[in-house]
Amino acid sequence: MKVRHRGYEPRVDASAYVAPTAVLVGNVGVGARARVMYGAVLDSEASTISIGADSIVCENAVIRATAEGGTSHPVMIADHVFIGPHATILGCTLARCVYVATGATILQGAEVGPGSVVAVGALVHANAVVPEGTFIPPCNIAIGNPVKIHAPGDANLIAAIKSVGFPSIAFGVKPDPTDRLAGCRGATETRSREFEAHLSDEVLDE
Repeated sequence: MKVRHRGYEPRVDASAYVAPTAVLVGNVGVGARARVMYGAVLDSEASTISIGADSIVCENAVIRATAEGGTSHPVMIADHVFIGPHATILGCTLARCVYVATGATILQGAEVGPGSVVAVGALVHANAVVPEGTFIPPCNIAIGNPVKIHAPGDANLIAAIKSVGFPSIAFGVKPDPTDRLAGCRGATETRSREFEAHLSDEVLDE
């Protein structure tokens, strides 16, 4: 399904394949011989999504750009990138030949270098910069620039996550550990404002 959003229509190369139940919303470009499989959702919001040549987006992956929170976070996916089933790709850059395994997540502002692997269930946190050829093991978390990879149970993991300031990056909300309810309200209000534009969406095909 293609959806016109904020005046933009998805663009799909004639040699690409987009499954009937995949959803492309707004300013989305799908390159030559790319494949977007069943149930995948690519939503540009007020930014852009670019899928390179010969790249694969597997079943039920979610790829979303954003321009809320004070900074535009497009999704830029280079050539020959593999994105596994149920992966989540938010406002980040994946260089050529990156492999993102099933259930992995890459957050806003992150950059993943050529030939890197984000293994099953792993997380690349916001604004992390992953050098070329890096392997992030299953269920590990990559944080920072220079990047440090934290295993589950790492004694420094919580402090490292807090240092990222994710609410500010993703939602434009200042983190306040003394009032988590206010942070959640701010995050949902940001997304509510952003998603309001979908009230005017137009489905372009059946």
